[in-house]
Amino acid sequence: MSADPIAETVAALMPRAKAELTELVAFESVADPEVAPRSECEGAANWVADALRAEGFQDVALLDTPDGTQSVYGFLPGPPNAPTVLLYAHYDVQPKLDESAWVTPPFQLTERNGRWYGRGAADCKGGFIMHLLALRALKANDGVPVSVKVIVEGSEEQGTGGLERYAEAHPGLLASDAIVIGDAGNFRAGLPTVTATLRGMTMIRVRIDTLEGNLHSGQFGGAAPDALAALIRVLDSLRAEDGSTVVDGLASDPVWEGLQYSDGDFRQDAKVLDGVDLIGHGTVADRIWARPSVTVVGIDCSPVAGATPSVPASARAQISLRVPPGQDAAEATRLLFAHIEKHVPWNARVTLEQVGQGQAFHADVNSPAYSAMAEAMRVAYPGEEMQTAGMGGSIPLCSTLATLYPSAEILLIGLSEPEARIHAVNESVSPEELERLSVAEALFLVNYARSKGA
Repeated sequence: MSADPIAETVAALMPRAKAELTELVAFESVADPEVAPRSECEGAANWVADALRAEGFQDVALLDTPDGTQSVYGFLPGPPNAPTVLLYAHYDVQPKLDESAWVTPPFQLTERNGRWYGRGAADCKGGFIMHLLALRALKANDGVPVSVKVIVEGSEEQGTGGLERYAEAHPGLLASDAIVIGDAGNFRAGLPTVTATLRGMTMIRVRIDTLEGNLHSGQFGGAAPDALAALIRVLDSLRAEDGSTVVDGLASDPVWEGLQYSDGDFRQDAKVLDGVDLIGHGTVADRIWARPSVTVVGIDCSPVAGATPSVPASARAQISLRVPPGQDAAEATRLLFAHIEKHVPWNARVTLEQVGQGQAFHADVNSPAYSAMAEAMRVAYPGEEMQTAGMGGSIPLCSTLATLYPSAEILLIGLSEPEARIHAVNESVSPEELERLSVAEALFLVNYARSKGA
């Protein structure tokens, strides 16, 4: 099949893709009832299910997963004896954060300077639209040459593991020959990239209690143990002087072999303020793809507005620990708990709770599926060769799928290139990347079917 008809079809479908992404982004589908109503996730799930039915998918179902969320499944049969390819995305999104910092409303897809802005536009509602575009382009030409399963997760951003546990309990459901995870991104816009490694993660909450209640800081301060100060000391113990992550017993010096990330490019991509140092040591690739990284993602204490001169009795924080390939997330969690308990000062009371966990992932980049994708990306991105990179983030389902289906070939592509600013305010997607990656995915399915003799 020539690439031209596929590319022409995808180009013609882009206005429809924008309209559909606008509808999907409008759902505030944060899988946390403390942040957004459950009805928003239910609305997004039903939208995805309706879209699959409209494309002729069979057995479309909203799967009730053990964490109380829903994942959407559908099956599109292909020609006889064709291989089966699983396409993955997720419809849940990160919270909007500070809405006042968004230039345009976070749940209203808005075009600005050639990009489409909105929460989930790249991560990962755009990934689902990418799958639809690829399948529609194939259907409009010679047809879809493989059987296709689609799974769209409802709680990936929360890390609560609902789909992983559902898949383990229903091991035949997602069985496939190849898996395309549409939740990664090119190393740089315009540079076709597959992600070969993912860090795992563990998410915990730590609470420090020192007093029965807050006390007047003038009357009791100086002897009364300050819970917030104790928590700050605990959090500070997790970093070395240069900012490197330190968890007692957890290796912190692996190195990354492969595509490198210059300090200057990283500073630009991360929008590091002038004069502010990067943290850690080694190459940037070492630090973000091969080593553990701890981040305090939330903290509860007395707010500045309305603050009173009181000694805090309690303080709480949520901590994310990214775990590189080769390190077990459960063992990393145990070490993190032990480290915190060891470094709590003044015999303060500490309570630890794990709220999420996922294992790291490492793909086999020498599989036939990677050759098929490299050929597809070469056509979709003229003059560019496919690159292989790591990703510091986590997609817990990947390790589950690799365990359940050890012979399946797993590839990670997607729309989350650095300019997308996923998880931050003013998230956006490049329509050019959406178009090219949709073409690449369609051509991959053709190449992969051919490699399997279909």
